[in-house]
Amino acid sequence: MLARRKHRVTHDCRPLNERGAHRDGGLFFFRFRSTLRAIMRRLFPLVLFCTVIARAQDYDVIIRRASLIDGTGAPAVTGELAIRGDRIVALGQLLAGATALTEIDAAGRIVAPGFIDVHTHAEDITDLPVAENFLRMGVTTIVTGNCGGSKLNVAELFDAITRTTVAVNVATLIGHNTVRGQVMGGSFARPPTAAELDHMRALVAQAMQDGAVGLSTGLIYLPGTFAKTDEIVALAKVASAHGGIYASHMRSESTGIFTALDELTTIAREAKIPAEVSHLKLSGPVTWGRADEIIAYLDKARASGLAITHDQYAYTASSTGISALIDSEFREGGAKRYQERLADPATKARMVAEMKDSIARGKRGDYTYAVVANFKADRRLNGKTIPQAAKILRGADTLDDQIETILEIESRGGAQGVFHGMSEPDLKKFLAQPFTMIASDAGVRRFGDAVPHPRGYGNNARILARYVREQKVISLEDAVRKMSSLPAKTFQLRDRGELRPGAFADIVIFDPATVSDPSTYDDPHHYAVGFTEVIVNGVPVIRDTRLTGARPGTPVRLK
Repeated sequence: MLARRKHRVTHDCRPLNERGAHRDGGLFFFRFRSTLRAIMRRLFPLVLFCTVIARAQDYDVIIRRASLIDGTGAPAVTGELAIRGDRIVALGQLLAGATALTEIDAAGRIVAPGFIDVHTHAEDITDLPVAENFLRMGVTTIVTGNCGGSKLNVAELFDAITRTTVAVNVATLIGHNTVRGQVMGGSFARPPTAAELDHMRALVAQAMQDGAVGLSTGLIYLPGTFAKTDEIVALAKVASAHGGIYASHMRSESTGIFTALDELTTIAREAKIPAEVSHLKLSGPVTWGRADEIIAYLDKARASGLAITHDQYAYTASSTGISALIDSEFREGGAKRYQERLADPATKARMVAEMKDSIARGKRGDYTYAVVANFKADRRLNGKTIPQAAKILRGADTLDDQIETILEIESRGGAQGVFHGMSEPDLKKFLAQPFTMIASDAGVRRFGDAVPHPRGYGNNARILARYVREQKVISLEDAVRKMSSLPAKTFQLRDRGELRPGAFADIVIFDPATVSDPSTYDDPHHYAVGFTEVIVNGVPVIRDTRLTGARPGTPVRLK
């Protein structure tokens, strides 16, 4: 019996109508199979023809009659570019006779590598996955996690990006403030214990293993402002061991900037790590005109063997929390402790005295330079200077009223601010330096929401319009280099930032004669113009100035 059953299982390949159990359905099956064969014989020539046509396309995308700027700083050349899959496969030569599924005529326009913004605050990228404000100024890759603030779990972030699908490529730093806050809770105004420091090292190591490109600090923010240099060195050594970079919003960008640079170079030297000065600037009238001294300092540091770079946005105003106007001593411990200090007359008097002293040291006179960008508790204040906000809340705009307004804003949940504090001549000197990258210091924008800094809409366009075309501070080729290959090499974003065969096909096409930034401080919600085509990983995300709906962005890991 066993042998018979085995025989039937392995050899019962007779037609169905020859099997006892299926005799009744056999005739129907053969008729169906015969009909199917007849249909296939008729369709086969058409299927073969369509297959040949599809295979006849040499490339997925060809960009013709282009002025190619490859991102290295080399002069533009006329030529054509071809893409297959997510890579550039041909460049420069005329591709006469070649065909593609998508052909773009770029006559009169520049074809360049997609721009890489190395200083963003786009930790919420999965909430706004199209990232339209970045795409429309030619940015195809962003680095988030700057100024010490990041997602703690890099693997989870990248998994969320992959599941959600986003339109731009995303790399991240691991933020020191995030790590310190996780380990030390609200107890900030002390050094970590040995066990706490070990825990922080482990968190940084895990983030680097998961693909973070380096460590960031924000040393004017809680809790990083209380960290000593040796703590940062210890964590930077971990990032260095994994091949990462150290990017720092330094302790001062004003009168204490040289001391802050001393700390940054000490960390770079002791941790044996490349260092990036975030949003290089001289903040406040008291420091204006010292750009040459800063440049000389940085050049000397590089001559000593340190790898030091810097990024910069194209505006003379910065943006951060209004809380930055209040000394961190009074904000340590969180909102509850701040309210307790505010309620104590002696402590509040010290707060006010320190704020008046800060205004005097900076030679500003009052807080006219500070503008409320987003105050959720009272949107009437959005777009108003602190004196104007004081008039609304208190009916007067004396310095005392301005200070009281700032303290009240912080007590009601805080607000984002825009701070006018840099000089144009200093900005242009920093921009002209060969190691300066272009970065927005912005997040993903909700169109029409609040009165944010215009840099989130116009930064790259402003460089190309104002500082290349109009003022000729730098050449077009150098501007593209500062937005593409220099960021890619500095942050080790492999095969990005250049037009060359084998590189990822992140590409922007723009009109150098019309590119511009209509976004302003008073009216920021305007997308950059002049960028007609944007391609991410070989997929067009903007065609003829219109979004395609594609979201081909991917996590970008270190190495």
